[in-house]
Amino acid sequence: MKLLVMNGPNLNLLGVREPDHYGTETYAGLCARIRSYCEENGVEVDFFQSNHEGAMVDEIQAAMGVYDGIVMNPAAYTHTSIAIPDALRAVKLPCVEVHISDVNAREEYRRISYVRPACIGAIVGHGTDGYLEAVDLLRKHLEGGA
Repeated sequence: MKLLVMNGPNLNLLGVREPDHYGTETYAGLCARIRSYCEENGVEVDFFQSNHEGAMVDEIQAAMGVYDGIVMNPAAYTHTSIAIPDALRAVKLPCVEVHISDVNAREEYRRISYVRPACIGAIVGHGTDGYLEAVDLLRKHLEGGA
């Protein structure tokens, strides 16, 4: 099983950006933790981060036939992008949406997700552990258990 973990705008600044919402773990530390977790569970994983919507769409399209599923934190594009969910629907790869903070308890605009309807599930407000939960959800789904 091979998964792609995608992160949107400003997630490269984890550990610096609003630690009260996003914690102090760095982006490099997060990727290392996800990689270790995936290796322990027999899952291949690659990472992609971009601050540009078009680059994210290009990466989703390039994932078709390469990956079995996607873990994605679309960040601010959650609330603004139509192109990202359109790309997810086009490639027909199962995707789990992840948010480090509890977007449902924050500003009103953060409660709207255009991406979620194109996903098999969402993990919200579980900190960076949500990425590991998303890996587990995708594994169960791909193994026919969810």
